[in-house]
Amino acid sequence: MSQPDTHWVAGFVQPLRIQPGTTVSLPDGFDPADRFGVRKKADGIALLRQGVQLLARYQDRLAAQDTYAVLVVLQGMDAAGKDSTVRHVMSGVNPQGVHVSSFKEPSATELSHDYLWRHAQRMPARGEIGIFNRSHYEEVLVVRVHPEYLEREKIPADAKRHDLWQHRYRDINDWERYLTDNGIRLVKLFLNLSRAEQRARFLRRIDRPEKNWKFSAADIAERQYWDQYQRAYSEMLTHTSTAWAPWYVLPADHKWFTRICAAAVIAHALIDLDPRYPTPGETDRQELLQARARLEAEAPEIRPSRSSAS
Repeated sequence: MSQPDTHWVAGFVQPLRIQPGTTVSLPDGFDPADRFGVRKKADGIALLRQGVQLLARYQDRLAAQDTYAVLVVLQGMDAAGKDSTVRHVMSGVNPQGVHVSSFKEPSATELSHDYLWRHAQRMPARGEIGIFNRSHYEEVLVVRVHPEYLEREKIPADAKRHDLWQHRYRDINDWERYLTDNGIRLVKLFLNLSRAEQRARFLRRIDRPEKNWKFSAADIAERQYWDQYQRAYSEMLTHTSTAWAPWYVLPADHKWFTRICAAAVIAHALIDLDPRYPTPGETDRQELLQARARLEAEAPEIRPSRSSAS
């Protein structure tokens, strides 16, 4: 396989990054239908192919080096395309080195622990790529829009003071700093979907029998909180895009373009880590040479072919 081009990745990624310290106000400044000059889906096929090839190449090196891990965090409104992004972008990697965790409502056991506990259980090991399809950020999104959920978390009364969300932003930032200090690179992707496109996707789920299973009446109920979610996302992006774990806002109205963006950002993180294949030491080299000699000694005799024998 030819070497995939890496030159386009950095320039493609930079406009997506939320600079730490930036005040974010959705939807201002972020066009969910943006395509950054890539006019047609057909024009993006080569870019996505390059991104998938880069991920495959660098994942192999990540696993061989066995020093770093990568955690991809996917957040977005219902129907933003999180599942399909994972399916298409990670299509070329070794499935043994990728683990996807989809976080639903917390179980009774999980509610008996702190809110970060269940996420800490799913962290990728060194050499692996982990994907959180929804994540610990639900605790400052869904729980903020529906504060009644706090009652289930059994937290002490004095922890529910007015600055609860600022404390959670601080906790999340500190936890992510701890993870990065221990060799886990975070890649945080917010799939920025417009309200109009969400409506269109919900209608397709209703109209197409093979998509009916993806539709839930609860999705329509949550849609009524659209403005509250936009404010919660704005606060989250403002307070948790850090130098060690920045957020990237991906336009999500065109799924094919979202996938290019996701592939570029993840590939960029791996390129920056620059994992290397281990170099064998002298002892290892001698063992390899000895193993080669033994294998060569086992080579069967080469028998003459029937045509030459005749």
